[in-house]
Amino acid sequence: MAEFLGIGGTIVAIATAIVPQQGSVGIVRMSGSEAQSIAKQLFYSPGRQTWESHRILYGYIRHPQTQKTIDEALLLLMLSPRSYTREDVVEFHCHGGIIAVQQVLQLCIELGARLAQPGEFTLRAFLNGRLDLTQAESVAELVGSQSIAAAQTALAGLQGKLANPIRELRATCLDILAEIEARVDFEEDLPPLNESEIIAQIHQVLEQLSQFLATADTGELLRTGLKVAIVGRPNVGKSSLLNAWSRSDRAIVTDLPGTTRDVVESQLVVGGIPIQVLDTAGIRHSEDQVEKIGIERSHQAAQSADLVLFTLDAVVGLTEADLEIYQQVKHRHFIVIINKIDRVKSEELEELKQTIIDSLMIENIEIVSMSAGFNQGIPDLEIAILNSVYGENIQAANLEFAINQRQAAALTRAKICLEQVETTINDQLPFDFWTIDLRGAIHALGEVTGRKSQNRF
Repeated sequence: MAEFLGIGGTIVAIATAIVPQQGSVGIVRMSGSEAQSIAKQLFYSPGRQTWESHRILYGYIRHPQTQKTIDEALLLLMLSPRSYTREDVVEFHCHGGIIAVQQVLQLCIELGARLAQPGEFTLRAFLNGRLDLTQAESVAELVGSQSIAAAQTALAGLQGKLANPIRELRATCLDILAEIEARVDFEEDLPPLNESEIIAQIHQVLEQLSQFLATADTGELLRTGLKVAIVGRPNVGKSSLLNAWSRSDRAIVTDLPGTTRDVVESQLVVGGIPIQVLDTAGIRHSEDQVEKIGIERSHQAAQSADLVLFTLDAVVGLTEADLEIYQQVKHRHFIVIINKIDRVKSEELEELKQTIIDSLMIENIEIVSMSAGFNQGIPDLEIAILNSVYGENIQAANLEFAINQRQAAALTRAKICLEQVETTINDQLPFDFWTIDLRGAIHALGEVTGRKSQNRF
């Protein structure tokens, strides 16, 4: 299969992140039939160390022609099939940095290995049956995780917590199909088919598919994160809010309007969701060319954001300028932030809230009261953001696993097919009609794990 796809041979790549002058260890990994042969040409192990699978050897990496020592290193040999790719795998554990690992990589290529394509080690693990498709996808998701929650859901997928129930659902559908086809071929020799039991089984599968599909949106959030733009007039405290939220001095804060001239970014994690926070320039009419560019970028940030924090000054209240900004963001998903509440009385704050509700004419509008300068209200803001993401289903954040878009598409097709089977049964059509959509569901479920169609399935 690998040769058919044009990815055969022995592959090699640097398996660790390489940063100049940082990192104590760098790993070069090879996989393929020539991996052990190439390693023996490069690695010298003094003493009586034995080349055995899953044994670490100490020694030196030497140039095969000049015998010049390249690095003092460790070698780990993992012979087929007890390796990540189910091929012979060799790892050179070199000193970190750039020079040593690059020299070792180049020598492996000169001796017959080729540079691996991105993700090719995991692709070989999938093609050789070491991983199913959900596990292979989880490897990439785990490496790219931006939060603990994202890493945990990816790890759950790698451990088979998605693949195993999908296989069970597919097996259930295969059993149902076998029962139906047996009646097609040997109806006279078998007892009548228990239709109510078949419908109950299909209904149970559909319920589980619905549960899996309900994790898709949250899974996408955990993987890609949320872009949040802080928008408002100059001097309403946008930069103070960013600094308080990120617990850093990311943005310059002064009493002068127009201090922020460009979009300032900060990366946060809220409830397991990676959040990119954009502090934007205060939106107002300006003749300053630089400030005008910053204001234009503020408009762009607001339009591209998943969520807008429409920020107001509690002291000044809701102004005409605020209402102009509202007209620009009202079609976006937004939360109203009332900042600087430490400077007003509680009754004045309640009056301002009512003014906002009456002026914006939105029922159940989300309003968060804060004093960014005193780090007050950050927990309330984060709860409001999670509520805006999950709605009433806040427990959806605590997922054991979460499906991705490809998996959601396949499971949706399976669900549609099974719903059609129910319709066919209720319409009392012949058994042959039952099997058509049932096969479609089986095929779609197989696509989730990457199982190839065999015979008619």
